[in-house]
Amino acid sequence: MHMKHILPILTLTTLAAAASAQAAAPAAGLNYNRVGLGYNTDTKGYSLSATAVLGSSNFWVGASSTIGGAGTTNGTDSVAIGYLFANAIAGADATVSVASNEAYTLGLRKALGNNLEAAASFGRNSAKNNVWSAEVAYNVSKQIQLAVGYTDAQKTAGTTDLTVRYNF
Repeated sequence: MHMKHILPILTLTTLAAAASAQAAAPAAGLNYNRVGLGYNTDTKGYSLSATAVLGSSNFWVGASSTIGGAGTTNGTDSVAIGYLFANAIAGADATVSVASNEAYTLGLRKALGNNLEAAASFGRNSAKNNVWSAEVAYNVSKQIQLAVGYTDAQKTAGTTDLTVRYNF
């Protein structure tokens, strides 16, 4: 089956499973059951993403895809499975994940108070490039989050993303 068909099926299955299950207990104010629409200010392209915790475990699944933009192709798809270490380091959640095309990521995410949160990650992509990212997000409500992030991948120019997420 072609990857373009797997991504929507996996995303819908993940969302349905997560909606019917209770989530693990991440740090106060952090939600890992969410879908997002991002806009890359450098490539002028969009991205879709979804993550969900599986039942009452600390395992989570995610999927993402790109849509247009300069120097990119439609449908740069990825699916991932990860593990959430709730309140692991100074009140921050730590995550580890393995994604399609031999990519992996280590991340930290922390609620800062006043509806703000910060995240940082380091990963290695399928081209064997190191990828660093940082993000600051504001929770407008329990369901809506606005975020700005910066990603710097080895051998490519850094990019800035603006993202709107819906937490479920």
